[in-house]
Amino acid sequence: MNIKRIMIVGSIVVVMSFGSTALNSPTTNASPAAKWAATGVDDKDPLLDALNQASEDELYESLYEGKSLQDIAAEKDVDITGIIELQTAQLTKQLDERLRSGSITAEQYAVYKGEVRDIIEQSVITSFG
Repeated sequence: MNIKRIMIVGSIVVVMSFGSTALNSPTTNASPAAKWAATGVDDKDPLLDALNQASEDELYESLYEGKSLQDIAAEKDVDITGIIELQTAQLTKQLDERLRSGSITAEQYAVYKGEVRDIIEQSVITSFG
């Protein structure tokens, strides 16, 4: 896998893992902890629930140690298929919102949507450590 693809997949994983709640606002904040502190929201990210992670810090540390999402799921006896489905749905929702807002064209949407599942499947087995 080339470095450009690794960076793209890594960016997608980070955005989906940590920024999915922040992307619903006009200003994107890559730090959901900062958003939660500012809004007082204590809701847990669906990815944390799906991976049986106690906190974002726990997930971050595992990723920082070089574990893939597949490794993390295996440690917690979680079926990786559910993680793939969750992330695919989240990324598809983001693409839908970008199409509605006009930030991408219908042609871009079709291309991106066609690649979503493959990108997610590759990202869950890729470690970035």
